[in-house]
Amino acid sequence: MAVILSNLRNAVILSTVLAIALIVWTAQSGASPSGVELGLMRFLHVLCGIMWIGLLWYFNFVQIPTMPKVPAELKGGVTKFIAPEALFWFRWSALATVVFGLLLALRSGYLADALLLGTVNGSARLIGIGMWLGLIMFFNVWGIIWPNQKRALGIIQVDADTAAKAGRLAMLASRTNMVLSIPMLFCMVAQMHFA
Repeated sequence: MAVILSNLRNAVILSTVLAIALIVWTAQSGASPSGVELGLMRFLHVLCGIMWIGLLWYFNFVQIPTMPKVPAELKGGVTKFIAPEALFWFRWSALATVVFGLLLALRSGYLADALLLGTVNGSARLIGIGMWLGLIMFFNVWGIIWPNQKRALGIIQVDADTAAKAGRLAMLASRTNMVLSIPMLFCMVAQMHFA
């Protein structure tokens, strides 16, 4: 077992195989094909969302507050190695979360009503608010955070003043997403109970 757990790729493969086994078992236990499809979409939406929001919270609760305390000679380890890798998973999990969420809403038949904040029948108001918060957060990731982090981290070469301003703007957009994440999660989870 140590051979599997000591290698991230092997551990992810094992976890995926176990999930696939549960999906197959569930599908063969009398679930309808559409139920399996929707369940799989919801699972992928939540899985990607955990990666996205987990990294968002890592940045806001760990990396941003800790960086001023890191000795100057060690900061490069974060800015050159950890942050770019974390930002890769951060932005792509944001995209996957939104894609799977929109597909789930479309296939479930509430996409238009949710995007219109429940004005069609009122039952999709809460999930619609959550969807819009998630979309705002997604656009912050791809439109503000990532372009500015490329400058702040030196992926795109700019002068020190521009890099500092870009880093601050990226931090403020990330902090905005952190603020929106808690009400967004409430809307997503509470929809089925408050609708």
